[in-house]
Amino acid sequence: MSHYDTNLDKNSANYVPLTPLTFLKRAKEIYPDYEAIIYEDRKYTWADVYKRTIKFASALNKIGIKKGDTVSFLAFNTPEIFEGHYSVPMSGAVLNTINIRLDAKTIAYILEHSDAKVLVVDRQLHIEVKKALGTLKKKITIIDIVDKFADQSKCEKIGDLEYEGFLNTGDENFDWKMPEDEWQAISLSYTSGTTGNPKGVVYHHRGSYLMSTGSAVAWNMPNRLNFLTIVPMFHCNGWGYPWTIPMLNGRTICLRNIDVKKIFELIDKHNVTHFGGAPIVLNMITGSPESDRKKLKQKVYVLTAGAPPPSIIFKKMKELGFEVMHVYGLTETYGHVTQCAWNDAWNDFDEEKQNEIKARQGVRYPNTEGIAVMDPETMIEVPKDGKTIGEIMIKGNVVMKGYFKDKDATNKAMAGGWFHSGDLAVMHPDGYVKIQDRSKDIIISGGENISSIEIENTLAKHPSVSIAAVVAKPDEKWGEVPCAFIEMVKDKPTTEKELIGFCKETLAGFKVPKQVVFCELPKTSTGKIQKFELRKKF
Repeated sequence: MSHYDTNLDKNSANYVPLTPLTFLKRAKEIYPDYEAIIYEDRKYTWADVYKRTIKFASALNKIGIKKGDTVSFLAFNTPEIFEGHYSVPMSGAVLNTINIRLDAKTIAYILEHSDAKVLVVDRQLHIEVKKALGTLKKKITIIDIVDKFADQSKCEKIGDLEYEGFLNTGDENFDWKMPEDEWQAISLSYTSGTTGNPKGVVYHHRGSYLMSTGSAVAWNMPNRLNFLTIVPMFHCNGWGYPWTIPMLNGRTICLRNIDVKKIFELIDKHNVTHFGGAPIVLNMITGSPESDRKKLKQKVYVLTAGAPPPSIIFKKMKELGFEVMHVYGLTETYGHVTQCAWNDAWNDFDEEKQNEIKARQGVRYPNTEGIAVMDPETMIEVPKDGKTIGEIMIKGNVVMKGYFKDKDATNKAMAGGWFHSGDLAVMHPDGYVKIQDRSKDIIISGGENISSIEIENTLAKHPSVSIAAVVAKPDEKWGEVPCAFIEMVKDKPTTEKELIGFCKETLAGFKVPKQVVFCELPKTSTGKIQKFELRKKF
């Protein structure tokens, strides 16, 4: 045994479990009077937020919530769900944030499967929630969020308790709980469940801490930034930013609903410097009428993720004063784990080439130990030729603990010592990853693999196309062929013939859509196109 392994043991002085809960404690101690959260006419300092989270954690303990219990939130981006990212784990429990657009059946499934003891819910969601609660086989404590900025015509009482009243039953001197082990669960998030029931993804304190610090470094986030919450805080815990922002003494500006005019107003009023959003949100911003926009006073930094962005979106956002960086990740990886880190050598390229590069998924974050593109059968890395397709594999401390109550799915996802993303990609010679498709979305026509994303990016460059989604359509001769579904730019009509001709200018013949359908595309709450709904049409 080495001297380095003798009399140099872990102890409480030199080893403390990593947890993002310490970020809030530090913010309260150093910047107690700085603004922390702004929502409409409500403003809280770090001292306020800390006191409120302590009291809510205490109130949860008073009704019997303890380590290993699940507390669910069904809420819009308001201060309550931000506070839940601290108060719930401070009580020792696990935070389960639920997608607000889910149907009653799925909500009920999540509440049952997660063993939820408490549900904190916005009253505007009463219709689906009441249906869900009516089918539960157990009784859980319901705490209503009462928000005067909700759509009051759609609000009804759900539970017997109300958030502010419940919070005030807690003790502000409550001795909250640090995790005994950094591997302890901090949150539970459910995947979209497009095929069958959603799976519960479990995060630990260590991963959430490392995601927070890694995000700050990768995005060059400064202290005292002003962060606009466009990404739902129920989605990968808002990409981890409710934990990141207190570390930087930033301000969180809450946006309840996606409204482009409101986004520009908040940017202007609060000098917003950063926000994240799916490509569809960026598309809404660039496609908005002039009357909804305000000229930016300063550059605003934007992260985009959730779906591969068309390269044209970078050009459109830059023209409005936004600097966009593309990142990539999954619910199972705490959010983004790769970034399209910029290389100065690319500054000499023309704008179109630069935008094509920016649309890559890029290279690993500082907090990600491994990203590779492999053959999923052999687990051998594909050549770095920008052509050979493999599956993105991920390794590191920001990979989930596993799927809740699903050992088989966990083992399958982690087979070979890597997390299998299900995303098909190529690796370029410079080590940058570029997604070609989800494995279920690749189109195989006459034995040729066709990337739906490549076709979508081509269509997005047409001035009449707002959003494009391409799926496989069954074909007697070729097995399947590409079919495009298009949302058009308002007042810029086009035709199927024109779009097919436009694609023929740059795409190989077998990649050109054989049919174009004009419609409103089905989307998830985070802006992903629900391609399974489009495939159902065939």
